[in-house]
Amino acid sequence: MKLIAVGDIAPDFSLKDNHEKLIKLSDYRGQKVLLSWHPLAWTGVCTDQMRALEVNFEKFQELNTVPLGFSVDPVPCKKAWSAVLAITKVSLPSDFWPHGKVAQDYGIFIEKIGMSERANIIVDEEGKVIWVKVYPMSQLPDINEVFEVLAGNL
Repeated sequence: MKLIAVGDIAPDFSLKDNHEKLIKLSDYRGQKVLLSWHPLAWTGVCTDQMRALEVNFEKFQELNTVPLGFSVDPVPCKKAWSAVLAITKVSLPSDFWPHGKVAQDYGIFIEKIGMSERANIIVDEEGKVIWVKVYPMSQLPDINEVFEVLAGNL
């Protein structure tokens, strides 16, 4: 499994999210999309990572970007977790079944433990990958670094 690279066309997907809405990457053409991957719901760093998307939702809007928070957790889990965290604006797609298929397509699925890496992948308005960063499991991604990339400063 090879990590997706800058310049690659981002594989399309069709997944249900925490609102039980069908999310397709191709529906966001004309906007940038942040694919923010967290290993599992209900854990500390993952909670902080997804809260950062929600708290900064308007900033993403200003940058013509849709933030999406992925994991392999099933839809009911993501729905309950987002309710507890008061995540109402950000969509949290479930890559539960086929288990980790989208994470596999992007080269960030960890087969031996059945979950994704912690990663941020930015897709441009035409569906091309423009930034990829994989983080140590225990590291909270720097949201300001994401904004620098989106603003064209990195």
